[in-house]
Amino acid sequence: MMKVKERVFSIELKSRRDIKNITLADGGSDRVTIEGTIGKLTGAHFEEQVVLEVTGTKGILRVDLCVDEIGEDGRQ
Repeated sequence: MMKVKERVFSIELKSRRDIKNITLADGGSDRVTIEGTIGKLTGAHFEEQVVLEVTGTKGILRVDLCVDEIGEDGRQ
């Protein structure tokens, strides 16, 4: 049986003005929502083939994802 790996992500914004909404549930739900903008896409690539990095004019989104986990059409 293959061990399921948890994914890590980070969002780095140049300004807090680019955050649209952050919601932390205060009731029975553990749901968290983070919304914002990284601006216009300026590039997307894999860092050392283990982190997908999507760069925009206002920030960077990084996701722990290996290049070989994505098929030719961009799907798993």
